[in-house]
Amino acid sequence: MQPRHPERASEPNGRTLALDLGKVRVGVAVDDGLGLLAHPRGVLRATNRPALLRAIARLASEEGAARILVGLPVDMRGHEGDAAKLARREAQAIADATGLSVELWDERMTTLSAARSLASSGVRGEKAKRRIDEAAAVAILQSWLDARAHRRRSGR
Repeated sequence: MQPRHPERASEPNGRTLALDLGKVRVGVAVDDGLGLLAHPRGVLRATNRPALLRAIARLASEEGAARILVGLPVDMRGHEGDAAKLARREAQAIADATGLSVELWDERMTTLSAARSLASSGVRGEKAKRRIDEAAAVAILQSWLDARAHRRRSGR
């Protein structure tokens, strides 16, 4: 499930950059460096693929990312469709463009969670539409960080 570069045998310590892939925009989030909290980093335009890959590589470098997390769209039963196949191809392209380990993470319910979070913060309407991709990236990353912390606490 994880496009990786084989020479990267062990998971490096460092920040994690998360992406919520879309056809028009890619939401971006990064962890706090401690691996506890996800923070929004805006959106990247997704309409020009080569420019997008360069922007992701530049951002990963600027943020000191050791790995990239890409949301994997699956249905409520965990089945993958065309969108998941596309996400897998894009994840591999991102791994190739950045030289970083790329992990796919189940993004079920993240857009709904992001919309609820924005609404509870008083962000609605057009402003919410502009921030939903970024908020979804935050939800993806926070879910991954929480699962990772749980695995560490339980010794897995």
